[in-house]
Parts: sequence; structure tokens; C-alpha cells
Amino acid sequence: MSWQGYVDNQLVGTGKISKATILGHDGSLWATSAGFNLNATEINELKNAFTDASGIRASGLHIAGVKYFALKADDRSIYGKQGSGGVVCVKSKMAILIGVYADPTQPGEATKVVEALADYLISVGYVSNVRLTLIV
Repeated sequence: MSWQGYVDNQLVGTGKISKATILGHDGSLWATSAGFNLNATEINELKNAFTDASGIRASGLHIAGVKYFALKADDRSIYGKQGSGGVVCVKSKMAILIGVYADPTQPGEATKVVEALADYLISVGYVSNVRLTLIV
């Protein structure tokens, strides 16, 4: 499946995520929902928050021009809240998945979708755009 397919089918296609993006750890854009654009400052803020969340805890997390109150931030997952919606950001071995949700989706529903895709990518040992199969 292409990276755009993951955004379209596994994230937004669930009906629980309204907008999504997949970034490389270097900040490169792999796939995104139409009109969902993060600027370089937002990407760097997010990448840095996985190792030091003090900045987003003090000033909030900014994603696509929206400021979110940081609810959780560790080396794997960052959750933010804004009004009745929020954002879920999860880091896998090579990518950062970002899913935005809105009312009536509950935070736990959105979290489950994004975390599950990250778990899947980790479980298949994602190392590049191609999944490698070892034949013994």
C-alpha cells in the first residue's frame, strides 16, 4: 500500500480521523490529506517534542495553524486537545503519523486508530518504502 493509501484508508477512511499526515523523521512529507499543511516550524516543534516536551507543555503544540493543549507527550506519542477535537501524533521507526479528529469522535477512538497504524508499521519492521521479505 502506498503512503497515501495509509492516510486515505487506514486513518481518514476510518471515519474517526478528519485529516492526517505521514512525515519522515527528517520532516519530509510522505502523504497527507488535501489541504492539511504543516509548516517547517510546526514540524520541527513536533519532532523536538518527542525528545523534550517542555516547549509544547509551556506553549502548546501547533499543527497546521491550530494550537493544541498538550495532554500527553513522550518519546512515542503526543496527544493534543483543542475545543471538542484534538490531534494524535505517533512516532514509528521511520515515520511520524499525525491524525486530527473532531466532534463527535472521542479522543480514545482517534488514539486507537493512529496508534494501531503505528503498531502495524513497527510490527512489520518498516525500514523503507518497500517491505522486505526474508526467504530462508
